[in-house]
Amino acid sequence: MANVIIRPDWHIADKFITPEKAYLNRRLFLRGLGFTAGAATLLGASAPGLHAVEIPGATDLKKELYPAKRNPEFDPKWKLSDENEVFTYNNFYEFSTSKNAVVRLVKNFTTAPWPIEITGMIENPLKLDAGELVSMFPLEERVYRFRCVEAWAMIVPWTGFQLSKLIEKVKPTGEAKFVKFVTFNKPEQAPGMADKRYPWPYTEGLRLDEAMHPLTIVATGLYGRPLPKQNGAPVRIVVPWKYGYKSIKSIVRIEFTDKQPKTLWETMAPDEYPFESNVNPAVPHPRWSQATERMIDSGDRVRTQPYNGYAAQVAKLYPKS
Repeated sequence: MANVIIRPDWHIADKFITPEKAYLNRRLFLRGLGFTAGAATLLGASAPGLHAVEIPGATDLKKELYPAKRNPEFDPKWKLSDENEVFTYNNFYEFSTSKNAVVRLVKNFTTAPWPIEITGMIENPLKLDAGELVSMFPLEERVYRFRCVEAWAMIVPWTGFQLSKLIEKVKPTGEAKFVKFVTFNKPEQAPGMADKRYPWPYTEGLRLDEAMHPLTIVATGLYGRPLPKQNGAPVRIVVPWKYGYKSIKSIVRIEFTDKQPKTLWETMAPDEYPFESNVNPAVPHPRWSQATERMIDSGDRVRTQPYNGYAAQVAKLYPKS
């Protein structure tokens, strides 16, 4: 009798895994063809000596710091999502509700200088520019799954540092229980902000223990380059076990508080976008299932994993779940 192989829920199909040698050879081959910014599928210069071409929405923030070395603890050898899709398929309602329009509308978005304020229940408040923040901690690259509440997903290499390092530097007081994040308010540069249905500026929040978790990072780069504007330049948060809207883009203020922050999407539709928003295939969105997800580049439909595949690391944060 033939053996029947039953794969565990977290199993990644072989088609999503690319041998490193083949991946690097592909990039070298494309580079040799002289691809330009209009064919930005070349990005992904994590390996030493490989440098990507210009990408749409690119920023100039500390280019000399990229590419950063990939952390081997976060290098699962998965096939990365196609860079061109990641750079041109963006939820960024400040610019447009059309994902494919955002990359065109960020042209006049100014990301330098970019003042950031860190305030609230902390011992060491900070006011600094994004460039200073990027230089404050050693950068590393991590490959993470990213899952949108709209049931699409991607696998991308973020560059950044653990948010916990910044939190330790500013030293929250014993009363601090939550971290509130606020993005920019520039309606003159972001045409989507003319839509007054949304309570601008965009706000998000985490419990302090979620913010301190080693998986939570301040992302400053993507595919070996500084963050493009449409992907959240100059700095954003990435929380890989939560739906993507929790990973707020283009941060201007971080505030430590004893009260749960009022976030944009929870304010608008608390039944659809609750504060916690952990990826959970067993809990459908009111208007669609979360049991599966569509990979944005291949279109493949794959099974959604609890906590987006990070249950072993984060499930202990939610003992009642």
